[in-house]
Amino acid sequence: MADGSRLPEGFLCADEAHPPKPRPGSQALSLELRELRSQLESTASPGGLIGVSPRMRTIHNLIDKARDHTFPVLIFGETGTGKELVARCIHSSGSRKYGAFVAVDCSCLTPTLIESELFGHTRGAFTGADSTKKGLVEAADAGTLFLDELGELPKELQAKLLRVIQEREVRLVGATDAKAINTRFIAATQRDLKHDVEVGAFREDLYYRLNVFPIKMPPLRDRKADIPLLVTAFLTKHADSMRPIETICQDFWRAVMSRDWPGNVRELENFVARCVALGFGPTLRDEDGCLIPEEIGNNTLAETDTHRLDSIERHAIVKALKETKGDKIAAARILGIGKTTIYRKLRQYSQNLI
Repeated sequence: MADGSRLPEGFLCADEAHPPKPRPGSQALSLELRELRSQLESTASPGGLIGVSPRMRTIHNLIDKARDHTFPVLIFGETGTGKELVARCIHSSGSRKYGAFVAVDCSCLTPTLIESELFGHTRGAFTGADSTKKGLVEAADAGTLFLDELGELPKELQAKLLRVIQEREVRLVGATDAKAINTRFIAATQRDLKHDVEVGAFREDLYYRLNVFPIKMPPLRDRKADIPLLVTAFLTKHADSMRPIETICQDFWRAVMSRDWPGNVRELENFVARCVALGFGPTLRDEDGCLIPEEIGNNTLAETDTHRLDSIERHAIVKALKETKGDKIAAARILGIGKTTIYRKLRQYSQNLI
C-alpha cells in the first residue's frame, strides 16, 4: 500500500476492489494469520479503533487533533461504523483520560425521565424523587459525556442541553442554583442533522454549537482494506480456547471481501462470532456451516429466505451432536448456546438428529 501501511504478503489491497489472495498451502495460510495478528498489535489504538486504510488514517489524524481540546465533537456515520469507539479514542488518548467516560443513548432514555437522567434532580422534585441524584452531565465532570443518537433527543430538551454546553453549568431539576461543570461533550448520530435543522426537527443553534469539530465515519464498504485486521481482532475477541483458529481458508476471505456489509463493522463482528461458534477449527472455512453463501453473495437476505438460516442452524447442531456422540450439553457448549436452547431446538425440529 502506498501509504506505508501494509497487508500481509499475498493480499491484494482491498481498495482496488479485489479480495485478498492468500498463498496456497496450510503453512502459508497459518503464516498469513500470524502476520495479521502481528500487524494488529503494532497498529492498536488506545480506544480499540482498528484501521490502516487511507480513510481510517484520516480518522486517526482527526482524533489526534481533537483529543486535548475542550470543544464539542460531532461524529456522523451509519450504524455500526464505530462512532462510539472514536469517542472513546478521543477520551482515552487525551488529557481527560483519567476522568469518567459516560455514554448515553438518547434514543433509549425514558421520555418522562430524560431531563432528570441528564441533568439530575433534587429530593422531592417530582413523585418518586426520594433523594437528590446527580445527572449524567455532572457524572462526566472532568471527563467526557458521549451523547449517542443525538438526533433522537426531544426538541424541548435540546434548548436545555444547549444552555448547559454554553454556560458550562448544570441545574438539577427542582433546584434554584446551578453547578459549574467541566464536562466535554461528544455527540454522534446516523441522522442527517442538517436536513433535520432545515425541516425544524433539530435546533439550529445546538447543531452549530456541537458541530465545531465534525468527524465523518466511513462505512465498511469504503474501507475494505481494514477487513483482514478487523477479522483478526474479532477472532481474538471471540476465540474458543478449546477450538483455536490457526488458519483462514481462501474461500472465507473471498466471501468477506466481496460483501458490502450494510451493517458495517458491527455486522462483520457478528458474522465472525457466528463463524467461530459454528466452526470446529483449526481452519476457518465455509464448509461446516460457517458461511452462508447465498447471503454473502447478495447485499441483503430476503425475509422469505429465512429457511436457509434454519437449515444452517440444524446442520450445525447435527454436527455438534455427532462430534460429542450425542451429548447435548457438550454440544451446546461447543455451539456457544445454553442447554435449554439446544433442547428447545431439538423439540422444534421434532425428530432425532443423531
